[in-house]
Amino acid sequence: MNRKAILGSTAALAVAAGVGVGVATLGGGSASGYGGGSSGTGTSTPATVRTASVGLGKVLTDGSGRVLYLFEADRPGVSNCANACAGVWPPLTTTGTPHAAGAAIASQLGNVRRGDGTTQVTYHGHPLYLYAGDNAPRDTNGQGLDQFGAKWYVLAPTGGKIDND
Repeated sequence: MNRKAILGSTAALAVAAGVGVGVATLGGGSASGYGGGSSGTGTSTPATVRTASVGLGKVLTDGSGRVLYLFEADRPGVSNCANACAGVWPPLTTTGTPHAAGAAIASQLGNVRRGDGTTQVTYHGHPLYLYAGDNAPRDTNGQGLDQFGAKWYVLAPTGGKIDND
């Protein structure tokens, strides 16, 4: 078994167990194991926030089509997801001013400095995250999960959560 397969298996087991792991990216891929692109953790270009249609409606995604989430434990402009949480819910980071595409609204984009010194993208004040349990673009496996002290939801282009509970 190669290193990439071992790391992917470790991350999948950690997600299933509800714990986070530090997953190194190999070959320029993302921490969630699919797609590269101009956004996500570990990149050196500004992030892009765009929209895509999924079963829940039109939602925000990163530049590679990975669905973005908000964490209800966050306050506007403040991320409360670090360490093990960030292993399961990697923050969408950027090295410059994030860009909007599709129905995403550029004036809703912002950023916040994380405790580790990286810059996380915000939308309508919500810090944005990916979910390690999403295996392909447009997956929404994290929708409505209650992990690390609060629920996680995808966002509509207006910046509000999509709550299908």
